[in-house]
Amino acid sequence: MDVKSILEYFPGNVKNKILNSSTDFELNTIEEIRIRNNLPVILNLGQAEKIIDYKINSEDMEYIFQKICENSIYSYQNQIINGFITLPGGNRVGLVGTAVIKDEKIINFNYISSLNFRIGRQIIGCSNGIINEIINGNTIYNTLIISEPGKGKTTLLRDVVRNISNGIENKFNGLNVSVIDERGEISATYKGCMKNDLGIRTDVISDIPKSIGLRMAIRSMAPNVIVADEIGSRQDVEAIKFALCCGVKGIFTAHGKNIEDICKNPELNDLIKNKIFDKIIKIEGKNNFICERI
Repeated sequence: MDVKSILEYFPGNVKNKILNSSTDFELNTIEEIRIRNNLPVILNLGQAEKIIDYKINSEDMEYIFQKICENSIYSYQNQIINGFITLPGGNRVGLVGTAVIKDEKIINFNYISSLNFRIGRQIIGCSNGIINEIINGNTIYNTLIISEPGKGKTTLLRDVVRNISNGIENKFNGLNVSVIDERGEISATYKGCMKNDLGIRTDVISDIPKSIGLRMAIRSMAPNVIVADEIGSRQDVEAIKFALCCGVKGIFTAHGKNIEDICKNPELNDLIKNKIFDKIIKIEGKNNFICERI
């Protein structure tokens, strides 16, 4: 889904203001569209930002929120209480506002105050510089990819899956890969069809908690490799241990500035301490990474 398709979720006057205030180059490089009640629209262009001279009002916010929920907020309740909604095409909309709490858990939002449209793009070949660190003969190393938010680890992971699934001529035969796509961002699966190219040997389980999906994939698809984005909970870690003890290889990502950051999460620290991963790859920027063998 391109930026112009994303703008169809906006009221006409807001969409036109963004289009008329932006060059084609800027529209093609937008990574995020941030909207906040009574504040101007801000476009994140990666290395820069553009402030649009239009303040979002409560009617605009309600229109956009209803549009991304397809006028059925109840149908998106499970996503909403987790702070995001995934659009067709794999783009995610983060949301915050006035939360309704019950038993120390968010059960709803009374008012939405901010929305962040994150534009996901597939970049074919972006993993070519790193794939040799992951493949090992005709299998792979159990790998954890870490980076700060917004550094492109999901984009990288998507292309790693494509390479492993398709294989690399004269170097690596393709493997069966199961992707646990909890938020629908990796595959952009819509009504059972992947919109992103994840290779010819890839199966996707989407819109399901990783801890459940990992076990389901092992039982139902007999993968050679399992993949999940943004691990970190105790349930995730238990499912990963189960999967890797079954002889399946794994590639996962997590948020962190460095390994020290990752180790502050007791669950991830447990995986590292027990040498579940063969390699940890730290993404520092485009075509810039550090690989550590554990």
